[in-house]
Amino acid sequence: MASKEEIRSSHRVRRAALPQAALDAAAAGIARHGLQWATGLADGQAGIFAVYLGVGSEPPTLPLLAALHGAGHRVLLPVCEHGLELSWVYWTPQSEFVRSRYAPIQEPAGERHGTEVMRHATGIFLPATAVDLSGNRVGQGGGYYDKFLAALAAVLPAHGQPYDAGPLPTAAVVYDAEVLPAGSIAAESFDRRVSSALTPGGLIRLG
Repeated sequence: MASKEEIRSSHRVRRAALPQAALDAAAAGIARHGLQWATGLADGQAGIFAVYLGVGSEPPTLPLLAALHGAGHRVLLPVCEHGLELSWVYWTPQSEFVRSRYAPIQEPAGERHGTEVMRHATGIFLPATAVDLSGNRVGQGGGYYDKFLAALAAVLPAHGQPYDAGPLPTAAVVYDAEVLPAGSIAAESFDRRVSSALTPGGLIRLG
């Protein structure tokens, strides 16, 4: 079994070779299928979704943000804080971005909310470099989302899902080839499984 770092590194190399046309097609598919997933979770109502801004060769999510906002949903984007903590800012197409103090990324400016804001959330779109059909995830390597998902379990009821899947529906955003066979990713004690994978080709239920 390949280590998480080996999987992460090989997928980043593959991502870096993607042409712009492939990124554009991926963005459209992720937006379309992500909005369908969100609409189903919200049961036709306006929901609140935690997302993130994919940059570079990551699966593009900006069209997904726009699609969610255009459908009347509220969108939360993460902000990196000291100690691998995440706070959250509500995003609109008019939001401004500033350089993060703790990570090499741009983050939304605005009022920051703690993990407690997820009490009102409908679902979470997570960054990943791979997932397997068991629901195990390889993240970006920073540790922010591992800590966030652990904190989430402490502030929210289980919503009837298995504990490992977390208290809210989760979809890891990856390319189609980054959904691996069950058991391909080693699960560690601090890991939290995700319930779905969102790819340009569609939504895949995990676990």
